[in-house]
Amino acid sequence: MKPKYILKYLFTVVLIFILFFSISGCSRSGSSNSGTGDLSARSGTPNVLIPKADNLSIIGSDPLIIDTSHTDQGYIMAKYNGNASKASVQITGTDNITYKYFFNPSDTFVSLPLTSGDGPYTIQGYENITGSQYAVLFKETIQVSLASEFLPFLYPNQYVSFTSDSLAVHTASEIVKDAVSDLDAVKKIYHYIIKNIHYDSQKAQSVSIGYLPDVDTTLTTKSGICFDYAALTAAMLRSQSIPTKLEIGYAGDVYHAWISVYIKEIGWIDKLIEFTGDAWTRMDPTFASNNDNSKQILNYIGDGSNYSLQYTR
Repeated sequence: MKPKYILKYLFTVVLIFILFFSISGCSRSGSSNSGTGDLSARSGTPNVLIPKADNLSIIGSDPLIIDTSHTDQGYIMAKYNGNASKASVQITGTDNITYKYFFNPSDTFVSLPLTSGDGPYTIQGYENITGSQYAVLFKETIQVSLASEFLPFLYPNQYVSFTSDSLAVHTASEIVKDAVSDLDAVKKIYHYIIKNIHYDSQKAQSVSIGYLPDVDTTLTTKSGICFDYAALTAAMLRSQSIPTKLEIGYAGDVYHAWISVYIKEIGWIDKLIEFTGDAWTRMDPTFASNNDNSKQILNYIGDGSNYSLQYTR
């Protein structure tokens, strides 16, 4: 047998092996069976990580405080309790993308993700003076070493906001209760959303700058714009311990949002679900587990060079 056919045969055997163990539930704890002999569907029990402000490490002072106690978990916590109409925090990591977050006065901390991986992050705080003018309150650089590269994409944050009591979390648990793998859970959630959530053209025309999605409102009203779709999908998947990136940018000159997910047997699948106005693409109903960057996946996803990523939330 020629070497290239031997390699093809071995690849087929390995692929069957991966599929078998994915379906049988031999996967990580918290999202599927734990290897105790139960070979039924993966567990649909929610696993909601809770960001905390423990006051162990602080940047700034009243009225704008940044709690950096848990940067190893992939987030910082911000609170503004001043008299201005709003404040802003800007985060710049190793990808050199500056993420801008805005806050109204509140006594509650908000979670902001650290999506650039390990390394230095520059944190800048601003307070609104008038109109679009802001005064600098502080600027500091911190070093981040993540306990896991996936944590920024599992925790809730200002853009993908949910708790253990969220309707989205309970709904996701019900949707995936019979799923046999993480990829099967992704498919079930995807189909639920495209069947039940409808694009709100009127909202798209009137949405204001700085709009933030409310995943439970989207689920209750069964309508939203592309940003709402993406946030709801990400919240549902994260609550099922499936690392999910909400990514925003352009395909050509069209504004897009897309979802990338991590599947243990595959790796990161980029642009798995794309939200373009009222169109939903890139999620194949017959999509099955395969090796990372396989020809099937690359042909399905398309030409990534057409995409211009602006933000990962």
